[in-house]
Amino acid sequence: MNIPFSLPLIDTDVINEMHDTLTNTGWLTSGPKVVALEKEVQKLTTAKAVVCVNSWVSGAMLMLRWFGVGSGDEVIVPSYTYCATALACLNIGAKPVMVDVLDDFTIDPSKVKAAITSKTKAVIPVDIAGWPCNYDRINEIVSEPAVKKLFTPCSPNQEKLGRILVLADAAHSIGAFYKAKPVGTLADITVFSLHSVKNVTTGEGGAICLNLPAPFSHDEEYKFLKALSINGQTKSAFEKNQAGGWRYDIIAQGLKVNMPDLCASVGLAQIRKYQSVLLPERRKIFQFYSEHLAKHDWAILPTGETGERVSSFHLYLLRIKNISEKQRDQIIQKVSEKGVGVNVHYIPMPMLTLFKNLGYRMSDYPNTYQLYANEISLPVYNGLTEDKLKVVVETIAEAYYSTI
Repeated sequence: MNIPFSLPLIDTDVINEMHDTLTNTGWLTSGPKVVALEKEVQKLTTAKAVVCVNSWVSGAMLMLRWFGVGSGDEVIVPSYTYCATALACLNIGAKPVMVDVLDDFTIDPSKVKAAITSKTKAVIPVDIAGWPCNYDRINEIVSEPAVKKLFTPCSPNQEKLGRILVLADAAHSIGAFYKAKPVGTLADITVFSLHSVKNVTTGEGGAICLNLPAPFSHDEEYKFLKALSINGQTKSAFEKNQAGGWRYDIIAQGLKVNMPDLCASVGLAQIRKYQSVLLPERRKIFQFYSEHLAKHDWAILPTGETGERVSSFHLYLLRIKNISEKQRDQIIQKVSEKGVGVNVHYIPMPMLTLFKNLGYRMSDYPNTYQLYANEISLPVYNGLTEDKLKVVVETIAEAYYSTI
């Protein structure tokens, strides 16, 4: 039985929504479907405003630029995350300052505090696998008087905020909760990924959620960010295409990172039934794995729910007790040979050539390495049947016992 690691949900609802875009709207790039998707994300998260873009990294870069982050500035990121978290900083000239993570894969707040300098402009916590970070502690740290005193504003928005920006990398965590609050409202800025492998997908895409304090106006920031996402242009092509709407202005040095209506159509069809159908199904898959793998004393199971946090169940990060990285790789090879798709999330950034060449060393992040060395990600996506889930669990167990 062949079981892919990930499959996007392309069902009748998606096909019908795409058909409507192609045949009834007369528009393909940013237009009414994007606006409709922004409203759906806002309804799901209760964020103050939402701007859809063409990828997570585009959204993060757009917001760092909006905040005035650039050359010479520092942004604190976890060492255990996908490279995009750090690339968003590097791409605008800032330096990613990596810190180690806790045993639940989320950024260690104590390490965040120790890494803050007068050059720190932002911190990007990551909800890895859909598990929310300790947002309360991170928000407390950036608001401490001594930390705020150290902050050196270099742009109007930095002056207005008066402290380090908390920009959540929620690429995995749409639909997750922290202390009964939805992800999207826990940081100043939250960016979701809508990539093909994510819980809600637009093929490629991202959604920026704004939750800024006073005196920021979310209506004004939404309007400005929509312009900033299309080269700083005050009108989209859709708006210019309306009768008499040709005149526009360029008000800022923007980026070209807008989401097309074609992509938004896929996400619209999915997000409308995300809370009622898609997310509960992912939760059941997660629970199935935990119930069946708990029978094995070598399985270290991820947490999906506590009284304080609820995951989006994006990934199932299984860890294998008392094995080496080499043994983990051997298990993965045997599982793959049986036709079961598994993965590793992620190869830590300090192990990758780009970051090694920039001077980052894996030895500085011991907990990150320990988590990575024995981690195997199991398939979680809508449409996985119980028969297939049983095959995944049995194949993992067989591979373990034939290796160890």
